Amino acid sequence: MKSSIKVLSLLIIFSVFFTGCKKEDKSPSYHKGELTILTDESFKSVTGALADGYMINYPETKIKVVTQKEDLGFLDLLNDKARIAVMSKTLSAEEIKAYEEQVDLKFLPAKFAADAVVFIVPKDSPKESISMDEIKNGLQSDDKNFIFDGANSSNINFVAQKLNKAPGALKFSVIAGSENIIEQLAKYPDKIGVIGLNTFSRPYDKISENLRNKVKILPVSDNGEIYTSDAEGLREMKYPFTRVLYFLTNEGNFNIANGFIRYSCTQLGQMIVQKEGLQPYNIYKREVQMR
Repeated sequence: MKSSIKVLSLLIIFSVFFTGCKKEDKSPSYHKGELTILTDESFKSVTGALADGYMINYPETKIKVVTQKEDLGFLDLLNDKARIAVMSKTLSAEEIKAYEEQVDLKFLPAKFAADAVVFIVPKDSPKESISMDEIKNGLQSDDKNFIFDGANSSNINFVAQKLNKAPGALKFSVIAGSENIIEQLAKYPDKIGVIGLNTFSRPYDKISENLRNKVKILPVSDNGEIYTSDAEGLREMKYPFTRVLYFLTNEGNFNIANGFIRYSCTQLGQMIVQKEGLQPYNIYKREVQMR
């Protein structure tokens, strides 16, 4: 009898062991699962390129990039409607406090690229540059000669911060979508478009090339110096409207959102940023051994 009980106990133990081995691990992971990333339209290209790279490296992941105005994306993150958002503006003390209280995480922005807000005119415009004073005065004028892609967007937020103004205090015209601004700017020869550089920064992309050919980017003059939004201007952050892109997440453990952030900030992700025509935030030195 004792022998039968012992055999039965062993069978139960082995049964439980093998059943446990066959169970699929459904716990969250950085290398499988689904993720939605909220990004302002201005950063959609680089965000999408990083998402594509991540899915190639981790085929069991599915990442969806959703366009959302920067301010609204931040609110969705706070309200747990998304796990990750791309940002560029400097958060106020109140916004950081709200993030830390609602998300219950320390505010640690994951910086991954230097982008820029640029001022554009039609290709045949005689205008060759724009001064900081022109920008400041123009955004206080009832003429509304500057065209943005809308309120609550990253572009208006960033320019307002650079001018130490509230976005609502600026006066401007609106055409929805940065690409639409480029396409329609020729209809308004006296206006100046304001868009994100990443809208058409991809150097070898035909769509970007066609968009670039329709307009010219105005250098910005300030105190007798002229600054451009080229690679050097971004790398040295001399161009006045250089901005740093960063990720925010409400994910407290190392699952797919934090996995994506880590990937974007490593050498592979930074190479993608560079291919997008932006300045990688994390610089990796290339070592060459001479023999």
